[in-house]
Amino acid sequence: MKMIIAVIATIMTALLMPENCSAQTPQKTATFTITGHAGQAQLLQINGKSYVEVEALARLTQGTLSFKANQTILTLSPSDAEARESTPHAKAGFSIGFVQAGIEEMSLIREWRIAIVNAVQSNIPLSEDWISTQHRRADKNLSLASAAESTGDDRSASALLAAEFSNMQKLSDLYLAMRKQDAAMSPDTFSNSSLEQQILSCAQDFVTMTAGHEFQDLPTCHSI
Repeated sequence: MKMIIAVIATIMTALLMPENCSAQTPQKTATFTITGHAGQAQLLQINGKSYVEVEALARLTQGTLSFKANQTILTLSPSDAEARESTPHAKAGFSIGFVQAGIEEMSLIREWRIAIVNAVQSNIPLSEDWISTQHRRADKNLSLASAAESTGDDRSASALLAAEFSNMQKLSDLYLAMRKQDAAMSPDTFSNSSLEQQILSCAQDFVTMTAGHEFQDLPTCHSI
């Protein structure tokens, strides 16, 4: 909440008038600072009393001056503590909508991965159209999961979903590249690969994490 300090302009004017200053010569000068604010202002000590120019005070507090009738009004900006209190705290844990979309995304990637592994093991090629369809479905659901984010944990976990999608795309691209080259693929080409194992582990770890209702960084879900 902004605080407003009203200063009677006639008093300040009297203090700053040249003739008044000549009659009341400052005895000494010092500096004036405010905790929580950078910078300093000159502090004038006249006849045992201390004064700070309102313009200097406004600069020091990052406030603004306004004038109304015979008053000079200094409006102070909210303090950092007040700003933090007025900012809504991000909810902890996962939202139901995000968890549902996230698990659905992992299910689509699982279906995509299993189909490629089975195609290699049975030597029955998958069409590029089918793979493109799987890519579009997973990409669309990834966007839905991102749109469902409503907590800090949701946003953190969303990055893991994106990395899992990226890793699955790499595995799919590798399969298509080998098919185009008519390269002979051993049934163990994908089932024993580190990338395929990481995709599988990430999906399992993600479901376990969401069941615990608390975000944890999952190394298995990092993009390779």
